Amino acid sequence: MSTADADVIVVGAGPAGSTTAFYLAQAGLDVLLLEKTKFPREKVCGDGLTPRAVKQLQNMGIDIDAPGWVRNKGLRVVGGGHRFDLDWPQLDRFPDFGLVRTRQDFDQILAANTVKNGVHLMEGVTVTGPVLDDRSGHIVGVTTKDGRVFRAPVVVAADGNSTRLALGMGLHKREDRPMGVAVRTYFESPRHDDDYLEIWLELWAEERLLPGYGWIFGVGDGTANVGLGLLNTSAEFKNIDYRDLLRQWCKAMPPEWEFTEENMTAPIRGAALPMAFNRQPHYTRGLVLVGDSGGAINPFNGEGIAYAMETGEIAAEIIAKALREATPAERERTLRTYPRVLKDAYGGYFTLGRYFVEAIGKPGVMSFGTRHGLPHPRLMRFALKLLGNLTDRRGDASDMIINALSKVAPRA
Repeated sequence: MSTADADVIVVGAGPAGSTTAFYLAQAGLDVLLLEKTKFPREKVCGDGLTPRAVKQLQNMGIDIDAPGWVRNKGLRVVGGGHRFDLDWPQLDRFPDFGLVRTRQDFDQILAANTVKNGVHLMEGVTVTGPVLDDRSGHIVGVTTKDGRVFRAPVVVAADGNSTRLALGMGLHKREDRPMGVAVRTYFESPRHDDDYLEIWLELWAEERLLPGYGWIFGVGDGTANVGLGLLNTSAEFKNIDYRDLLRQWCKAMPPEWEFTEENMTAPIRGAALPMAFNRQPHYTRGLVLVGDSGGAINPFNGEGIAYAMETGEIAAEIIAKALREATPAERERTLRTYPRVLKDAYGGYFTLGRYFVEAIGKPGVMSFGTRHGLPHPRLMRFALKLLGNLTDRRGDASDMIINALSKVAPRA
């Protein structure tokens, strides 16, 4: 590997890629981070960060007290004629607040942090596929759209749902995993400043209640991120015009919120949400999958950023350990532990999430849960912990129930 350009190549400078690169650099490795766009750049997202994601930002030394970060106390749930403000739980493992920051500069902040810590970032570099060793079939580098080749003994795919690298290595999506779609836009609105992230649990397609939710997340700059997230477990999933559904949903909002075409500051954009480890294995022949490329999105709530960053940290730790091994065989054995570590960390919980989304996709289940679950504050606080995966390892009774269910559920 004397001709290698880096110890590790990371493809994609979103939250997963930048977090992986940061921790690899912290371990003393030479890291090349390749990003197909140039910052700043837009990504479809709700822009809301739960305490899980906040913890990752704190661990990497991101200054979340700087201008532009908007704190929130918890989650406001609206549905079935009810409205609850649920504070984020008080936990030892996570902070008790969330954040909002637009992806327009959130990803740029993380990428800049990697550069500050020694990562070599190259923007405007589109990776088209893997370079494979003729004898072993292992990935030894990547090719780019402009004809260049970059080489490294380990490559990390952080290139999102449509990952070219994983496809180039023969890794395809699993059809037995849920898929979501998110559509969002921005409005100039009085709703730009709020102490709570707000979600609406009633999305209707004519007379059918859909599995999913709408959101209103104040960005704090005079605008609000307004969007919908839906699951493919509904029979109507393939027949819905998501952008039109968002338009109709916004028209039904109170007029004083000013969710009108005239106040829209960005077009309606959509993105797929690959959930519950829908692409596996997460390691094969020198390629490591992190974040969306491996389907690391929580099926309970569609949260991806926290898991992108957490899988990036886990991957970096294992890669760094592997590259310290004395022989190629020992290095390979260490890298092959990565899928098992991910399954141990998230597999049972993601399986519970799969059961959940299958259930709410059935007629009547979503309606029943909205009507009978929302009136009970204690049940809603339990649901907040469950859906947000926010528990302590040795916490209260609700923590123990959620942790026990996750432990006994089959690994995703």
